[in-house]
Amino acid sequence: MGFEVGAVPFNQEGWGPVDTPSPPSLANHLSHVPFAPFSRSDKLGRIADWTRNYNASASRKDPHHHHSVFDFALDDPSPGGLSPGLAADEDPSFRLVDGKPPPRPRFGPKWRFNPNQNRSNLPQRRDDNPSQSDKDHPRGGGGGAGSRFGGPPDRRPFGRPYQPRREAAVSKSSVDIQPEWTMLEQIPFSTFTKLSYSVADPPEDLLVCGGLESYDRTYDRVNPKNERRLERFKSRNFFKVTTTDDPVVRRLANEDRATVFATDAILSALMCAPRSAYSWDIVVQRVGNKLFFDKRDGSQLDLLSVNETSQEPLPESKDDINSAHSLSIEAAYINQNFSQQVLVRDRTKVTFDEPNPFASEGEEVASVAYRYRRWKLDDDLYLVSRCEVHAVLDNKGQRSFLTLNALNEFDPKYTGVDWRQKLETQRGAVLATELKNNANKLAKWTAQAMLGGADMMKIGYVSRVHPRDHFNHAILSVVGYKPREFAAQINLNPANMWGIVKSMVDLCMKLNEGKYVIVKDPAKPQVRIYEVPPDAFENDYVEEPLPEEEQVQPPSEDQNDSSAKEGGAGDSAAAVEEGGEKKEVMSEA
Repeated sequence: MGFEVGAVPFNQEGWGPVDTPSPPSLANHLSHVPFAPFSRSDKLGRIADWTRNYNASASRKDPHHHHSVFDFALDDPSPGGLSPGLAADEDPSFRLVDGKPPPRPRFGPKWRFNPNQNRSNLPQRRDDNPSQSDKDHPRGGGGGAGSRFGGPPDRRPFGRPYQPRREAAVSKSSVDIQPEWTMLEQIPFSTFTKLSYSVADPPEDLLVCGGLESYDRTYDRVNPKNERRLERFKSRNFFKVTTTDDPVVRRLANEDRATVFATDAILSALMCAPRSAYSWDIVVQRVGNKLFFDKRDGSQLDLLSVNETSQEPLPESKDDINSAHSLSIEAAYINQNFSQQVLVRDRTKVTFDEPNPFASEGEEVASVAYRYRRWKLDDDLYLVSRCEVHAVLDNKGQRSFLTLNALNEFDPKYTGVDWRQKLETQRGAVLATELKNNANKLAKWTAQAMLGGADMMKIGYVSRVHPRDHFNHAILSVVGYKPREFAAQINLNPANMWGIVKSMVDLCMKLNEGKYVIVKDPAKPQVRIYEVPPDAFENDYVEEPLPEEEQVQPPSEDQNDSSAKEGGAGDSAAAVEEGGEKKEVMSEA
């Protein structure tokens, strides 16, 4: 037998076979077989199937289906077939390059907006477990993930125009994990929410240091129509001293007044850990039978997050005035100045047992009192924490302690709520929006107020004069809340807060002597405990001015100056003495 190749005619007019009904050179050519063009998304398993029976009965059963020699959708693979397993739905290695859905009519009764369409194919959020409130959000389940990843359009409620969402910044760990570190524990937040522990209330006040000024009641009458410009207090110094650099803590450790030592900022970060989204870290030092919870120099715990728990991601670039880094510095600057502006300017202070332990003689310091309070966690386990209160108020002959904090509005487009329009008529809606976008920050403020024994927490609403002007701000309103009532309102359970602290203390007390660090995972709702070398974090922080591109506001120089003074009065002085006094005190403890 032989195979004879017929003559192939030359096409002088273009590419492909000559456009003739039936070339005479192909004797066995089948007539009336149309040429079937194919798409790049079609699977080519065989060139053509000439064994299919093209009879009229199949066309009568399905008049809309046109059979073709290139159509393999009806193949029934069998062991005796020519090519078993070539059906498109049974080939696991086959993938379409073009995965675009087929076009559909945009008008008519069949088109409906479905926010959850193709939800299973979309990238999931970091927590992988959206809450019911997120599912019921009118913008779509899971915070409108479809609009971010090519799904259906994002529909905003209340008739607001659609705005494309910005891509979220890549989450980074608050501390660089070194290869020589050893991970000891990994604790998911789901276990934190189930913990509960009760402590005696009120705790014992061991010592109160510092001085407080009185709160100015006229700020309770401030409203958006009668706003007050935020002033700058450049001459007053603020101190963010960690636990082991506190001379009072060293003294109490020498006197064996407690086993565990911390500050209210560190404890509140632990207590409200399940609400956190950004990464943070806490240094733990086990010295003898003592346990010290510290923060690193330049830690994120010294700044205030903005829109941490919001569904709207912030810009990633630090040059943007609305980036997370720029807003955190701006929020810290606003919070410090607000806490000093709402005080009575009569130069009188309420003094306590000892002066400010971090200030040098003659130095002007902010209005703050440090209450060293002791809680009993177990029969032979006591915890001492340095807690802050910011002002005092005389009410019918009774002295009340206040904490002063400020929420800041940077651009109403991100939240959809304009404070200047809604604060007077819909204050509840404004607070609800802030509870959604800043759940962790408000919870930590409430926890710190309860730890410090404050009778009232004053929350100010501070907004930019113009959304693109991050230098000038105005106080729009000041609202007071009782800490325990506000905690119940935001679903912050004190028993759960102390349950988290008790479990972490018990876990760390089982560790050997050394240094450890608790790190919140930047992408998952969990914390990890690492064992680190004894000299970790000792010399990794150098006080120097920020580059010009990172200076997002003029007061940054003043902040650097104040932080430098702070370092000179507290952190830096303690670091110089670290090789002698601090280690000696801790070793004696």
